[in-house]
Amino acid sequence: MDLGTRDVKPRLAPEHEWESPMFDLAQQQFLRAAQIMDLDENIRDRLLYPQRSLMVSFPCRRDEYSQVETVFGYRVQHILTMGPTKGGIRYHEDVDLGEVAALAMWMTWKCALMHLPYGGAKGGVRINPNELSRPELQRLTRRFTMEIVGMIGPDKDIPAPDMGTNAQVMAWIMDTYSQQVGYPVPEVVTGKPIVLGGAVGREEATGRGLIYLVEEAAKHQKLDPADATAVVQGFGNVGRNAAIYLAELGTRIIGVSDASTGIYNPHGINLSNAIKYVEQNGVLKGFNGGEEITNEELLLLKCDILAPCALQNQITEQNAEHINCKILAEGANGPTTLEADEILTKRGVFLLPDILGNAGGVTVSYFEWVQNTQEFAWTLDETNARLREMLVSAFNRTLMRSERNDVNMRMAALIEGIGRVAEAKLLRGIFP
Repeated sequence: MDLGTRDVKPRLAPEHEWESPMFDLAQQQFLRAAQIMDLDENIRDRLLYPQRSLMVSFPCRRDEYSQVETVFGYRVQHILTMGPTKGGIRYHEDVDLGEVAALAMWMTWKCALMHLPYGGAKGGVRINPNELSRPELQRLTRRFTMEIVGMIGPDKDIPAPDMGTNAQVMAWIMDTYSQQVGYPVPEVVTGKPIVLGGAVGREEATGRGLIYLVEEAAKHQKLDPADATAVVQGFGNVGRNAAIYLAELGTRIIGVSDASTGIYNPHGINLSNAIKYVEQNGVLKGFNGGEEITNEELLLLKCDILAPCALQNQITEQNAEHINCKILAEGANGPTTLEADEILTKRGVFLLPDILGNAGGVTVSYFEWVQNTQEFAWTLDETNARLREMLVSAFNRTLMRSERNDVNMRMAALIEGIGRVAEAKLLRGIFP
């Protein structure tokens, strides 16, 4: 094989994998909550880092046979105390160990807050999936699955889709795992196609769940969604569905964005036209349904509901003073820094924190796993009714904690989740 003819740039491993702004944010949030709740220092130190972390490098053969690229992959299990671990797999060129560890930690608190029988996990491959053909994506996925196959399993660790992955990727993971054990194991992943045992409503569950919570927050704030305006940052799966469900409540969507641009229309954006445009062109750039603005400008638009559903660290101490909304509904992971939290709390912005706001996805993933293990399927109405019930319960517990401890909603959600994990660890004790 002639490796000298390839023109693929090698992807090098960062020198300091743990050094990640996202992991630093996750740890600082945890430490702040631990201090407020006077968490036992032994448990605090134990929860500060993941229990298991696997980093792999493996070859990915391109369609041109001589081109072979070494890529890096990760699977992190934050805590094994609560049951099997649960968390998505993302394909993105900026994935590193710190980012995956942060997402696994947040997943632990999220599952505990929602009373799901899981610990948090996350995985990823550092590659741009948009640069891969379908055969290349399949080869990458199957090889990565083999690299982590001893770590995952329906009773050990259950992957799901995340940024850059989808139901098809989950189908390939399920098939690869099933080939290894010799029989079909649909419950090894969630978020897979319906025909392979996927749950109806799973694809839109994160966006739908976020809006169920917005409805509860609006009641608390005495805000009528039908008379409200909203801005949604991010037009992927979460942001697009959040915008659709907000519009169904009668909310006027005045701003949306993706990585290419932001679109602002004070009279309301025609979401159907925007979705069709993105399906045809891949991005919002060039859509004539409003004025093009930057993502930075989009976040500062005056609105009732602001939903950051894109990337982390979007709302910081630099722009928090100028955020002009009543409800901040986090669909993304880690979109707001701790410094920005303090500013927003002082300004009276009501926060739906990420570990609550985007918990709809893992909740319906839990439903899918339960249905697979029982070999039984729920209807969409049953799924949505159970999702709303669980999210409303978590919202009310978080709100009560916030009022009882005089902390913002993020700290309240963290305290609820961390407290449940700490109780479980104390009850299980230490082996040997």
